[in-house]
Amino acid sequence: MAEKEGGIVKNGHEEGLKLALSILEEFELPLGLLPLADVIEVGFVRSTGYMWIVQKKKVEHGFKMISKQVSYDTEITGYVSKKLIKKLKGVKAKELMLWPPVSEIKVDDPPTGKIHFKSLAGITKAFPVDAFASGQ
Repeated sequence: MAEKEGGIVKNGHEEGLKLALSILEEFELPLGLLPLADVIEVGFVRSTGYMWIVQKKKVEHGFKMISKQVSYDTEITGYVSKKLIKKLKGVKAKELMLWPPVSEIKVDDPPTGKIHFKSLAGITKAFPVDAFASGQ
């Protein structure tokens, strides 16, 4: 709970989604990165970059452009900075028959059009940033 101290908190789907999207936009991350449903709460602590999202149920989303299934837990947490989310928890990407947790998401800076996903096992996969645009 100490991580949440001094944070901005928005409750409800509309307000929570607005805050989540404004954080992604501010830190130059693709707006379709977090396809959320039934958001209960979103919070952000500007001084540390800590962000959390609570939603009613787990969400599975298929990113068509890259044929990837991603699972978003009922609670997602991480530390956001420019073009980067680290210490990410609550997000898994399907790899063959496994669902390894994604621990870091990083957009290339300077821009190359690529976004990198790192799993806890240390495996990194790169995809086109466009695959995570809003509505994908």
